[in-house]
Amino acid sequence: MEPGGDLPQVSVVVCTHNRSNELQESLASLARQDPDSPPFEVIVVDNGSNDDTRRVVATFEGSCSLRYARERAPGLCHARNTGWRLARGPYVAYLDDDAVACSSWVSAVVEAFQMCPEAGIVGGRVEPVWVTARPGWLSDEVARALTIVDWSPGPRVLRDAKETWLVGANMAVRADLLKRLGGFRPELDRVGRKMLSSGDVFLMKEIMRAGSEAFYYPAMAVQHAVPAARVTKRWFRRRYYWQGVSDAVMELLEHQPGPEKRRRSARRALRDLVASPGRIATLLPTDDPERFAETCWTLIAIGHALGLLGLAKVETGGPSGRAS
Repeated sequence: MEPGGDLPQVSVVVCTHNRSNELQESLASLARQDPDSPPFEVIVVDNGSNDDTRRVVATFEGSCSLRYARERAPGLCHARNTGWRLARGPYVAYLDDDAVACSSWVSAVVEAFQMCPEAGIVGGRVEPVWVTARPGWLSDEVARALTIVDWSPGPRVLRDAKETWLVGANMAVRADLLKRLGGFRPELDRVGRKMLSSGDVFLMKEIMRAGSEAFYYPAMAVQHAVPAARVTKRWFRRRYYWQGVSDAVMELLEHQPGPEKRRRSARRALRDLVASPGRIATLLPTDDPERFAETCWTLIAIGHALGLLGLAKVETGGPSGRAS
């Protein structure tokens, strides 16, 4: 879309923090969208970068309808909310700053909503780009934590967010729904070194509870970088521990249990772990992909219980007591 064109049909929001090199590739993919794409705008939300992000954004001014905004409150949820509040289009599409969109991506966003008029949120395939070799101990199921999404070869309505979900790296939401629901919850998602997540999943759940559909449209495809720093067992242990904490936060937001009910649920979960020596044994080092998957599921359970109790240490990155 050229500057000065019609009002956008799609507002693309790219949130970023100190990733200017990756951001350049992401914005280049948006500048390369098919000439017959629906009118769209790009909103880059800079969440406190101190690198050359602003200069990188400036190089794309003129190649597409682009705006730059700063959000000083730290946290991905704040940046995402700033994006939709600035959006002028009826559809707000989110693309990660380290993701590269296919040339028909904007067109696919609109096609998805047209194909499923009841959809309040749509998303597509996320293909990993491995910077380093994929290790043998990493199963497909565990690898999903790297924001890999490939639910089916064709479009489908997603019924259960516990089984199939959409991700903020590649999804779009009706702007009126974002306004009505208040957008992303600040209790979830990345803030500094905290590995909280699932702000996108919780929004999907809220949209479904509000009576709209969640729709998977694989043609709305992106490639997403997998940096070497994330292809380590330590990263996955931290990531799944924090998934358990995130699950606890979502449970508290959704059901708002009282303190005593929270304690009972957490004690029950911890008691089940302690009563099962085999479950504790899954935390031992292993190169077997199935056993390492069990390690990750156990860490989810630990994080969930500690999250319910409010004992998760946000400074340390998990039970190891170390931050990356």
